[in-house]
Amino acid sequence: MLQPIKVAVVGCGMISEEYLKNMIEKFSILDVVGCCDLDAEKATACAQQFGMEYMTMDEICADPTIEIVVNLSAPPAHYAIIKNLLLHGKNVYSEKTLTVDLSEAKELVELADEKGLYLGVAPDTFLGSSVQTARHAVKAGMIGKVTSCKAQVLRDRRILAQVVPFTTKLGCGIGFDVGIYYLTALLSILGPIELAAGFYAQNVHEDEHNDPSKPNYEEKYSVNSETIMSAAVRFSSGVLGTMMFNSDGIFPEQSELMLCGTEGVLTMGNPNDFGGKVYLQAKGNENRIELPCIYGFSGNERGLGVAEMAWAIRSKRPCRANKEMAYHALDVLHGIIESCQTSQFKKIDSSFRCMPPLPSGYLDENYYGANQESALR
Repeated sequence: MLQPIKVAVVGCGMISEEYLKNMIEKFSILDVVGCCDLDAEKATACAQQFGMEYMTMDEICADPTIEIVVNLSAPPAHYAIIKNLLLHGKNVYSEKTLTVDLSEAKELVELADEKGLYLGVAPDTFLGSSVQTARHAVKAGMIGKVTSCKAQVLRDRRILAQVVPFTTKLGCGIGFDVGIYYLTALLSILGPIELAAGFYAQNVHEDEHNDPSKPNYEEKYSVNSETIMSAAVRFSSGVLGTMMFNSDGIFPEQSELMLCGTEGVLTMGNPNDFGGKVYLQAKGNENRIELPCIYGFSGNERGLGVAEMAWAIRSKRPCRANKEMAYHALDVLHGIIESCQTSQFKKIDSSFRCMPPLPSGYLDENYYGANQESALR
């Protein structure tokens, strides 16, 4: 008989509603029992909305029945919160990025290893149908030997700054907040990066909120993060890649994620989403075709990484959205920054082992009793 894992949530901000709704309604492995936030009123309202208990951080840490704590706080708070939870023996799944500071991230990775605890980190969108389908196509040889890749996003940073102000803080700019989705998708398919060369720019140092429907309309704020990041990278496999993350752009957001091989080209959906169409253009064909989706998790699946980690705990295996890949992604982003500052290539010292893809065939609808959650077992 399935024994669900008890889960508590730290941070009841904007993203928490999506996480909680999905964790409660979509995943039988999860039993969400409580939440906390610095704003007690917000946490109480969240607890009432989802039928769970309002708890303090001390109560969460002291409760021996809670096996996973989901950290949904802003990145600048991640280090202190995650460290406290690990020291109290809790498995942790955290929103991205692992931390702002790279040395603090390394400390948390080592602490989790020392304590024998799971530390999972978003983004988990690479577990969705789009990236999993693309990975299947690569493994099946549909584009031959992969030789290069391209990741690009263009958006208007002011829209996000209006509702998520931490994106203007150091270490939380376009590369770390949005580029991380593109980078993680590529890492999950192609493996680790060994060398990076990059640029970044901060084209604005002060701005003002421009939505007249919001109470902070015309309020000025400081911008302390990069607004553009670009890079050329070399994967350990020899694949070469380019990345351009630009928040000095327009709305609607423009996204591109492409894998190029000796026999064809794959184009994926926006890796900030779980679903999205995957197109194949084979050598000699003028038209591209849409590949059939053979994986589940194509909707709004925030919390998927938590569920996958819970199944990993029960199965005593590593989780897929793991700390090693998360640390490596953060190492690459910091390496791009350092490359620009020193005008030199940056060797990426960290690495990770690619985890197996999800099994195919478990779609959103039940298939003889097995649904998409069955792929996580």
